[in-house]
Amino acid sequence: MRLTVGDHTATASLLDNETAHDFASLLPLTLVMHDLFGREKPGQLPRALASGGLPQSTYQVGDLGYWSPSRDLAIFYHHDGQRIPNPGIVIIGRIDSGLDVIASAGGAFHLTIELID
Repeated sequence: MRLTVGDHTATASLLDNETAHDFASLLPLTLVMHDLFGREKPGQLPRALASGGLPQSTYQVGDLGYWSPSRDLAIFYHHDGQRIPNPGIVIIGRIDSGLDVIASAGGAFHLTIELID
């Protein structure tokens, strides 16, 4: 996938789980993102995703996760040592390159996500 913020791009890969497949069906998509806890950039999706992925309470820098209570896509750019509260986050993908584009985007920004070959 290509993730675009202004004139800057990052790339990411989706995992092979039901939640990730459902997310891919929404693309292309532009989300309004913001900063949360100095560790992640979440943005609300237009609808809930299938719950076929396994929720977990941990993440790695560069993970793309789905937080079901608020229908958010979250991109993790810093690990603060905290665990994700229940019901946990479903990891749907991983940033391959350009994580700094997302991390440095500041407060509110638009993120366009599209599938690429």
